[in-house]
Amino acid sequence: MGRGKVTLKRIENKINRQVTFSKRRSGLLKKAHEISVLCDADVALIIFSTKGKLCEYATDSSMERILDRYDRHCSEMQRTSIPNDSQEIWTLGNGKLKAKLELLQKAQRHLMGEELDSLSIKELHSYEQQIDTALKHIRLRKDKDLQDQNTLLSNQIKEKKKELEQLTHELMPPFHFGMLSNW
Repeated sequence: MGRGKVTLKRIENKINRQVTFSKRRSGLLKKAHEISVLCDADVALIIFSTKGKLCEYATDSSMERILDRYDRHCSEMQRTSIPNDSQEIWTLGNGKLKAKLELLQKAQRHLMGEELDSLSIKELHSYEQQIDTALKHIRLRKDKDLQDQNTLLSNQIKEKKKELEQLTHELMPPFHFGMLSNW
């Protein structure tokens, strides 16, 4: 016996709504994985919960590459069919910017060591390389700054020594050995 038809409307009970969201999200992620494997398709799925928590799935080619491909496709479609309404143009641009912002925020969270459970080994290695490169740049800049400070302090010490020598010569009269014979 099959299930009855479900009426699509908002579930009012908060707990039931959360349980349904979790189950359906899992089912949707499973279906996305299945279609990617069975049909060798690139799949990107982005879900935001009501509390703003991000859940996503992307095939091995990674979310960034799929979204770039989507952007290129949308750009090509825009060139072939330019919308007449300027509001539509702004809306399309706004959506892309929001998607890119979300992507950048997600990448930043990953670089900060947050939400790493969903990443593949390949993506983790990529982030590790990015962090290593950034550390090298930071160390080089730090070393250069330290060298610059060291040079500056060295020059300041030399200047102070010269000033001290000049003051010493001005305050002390020249000493003659002939003065000793008067004693």
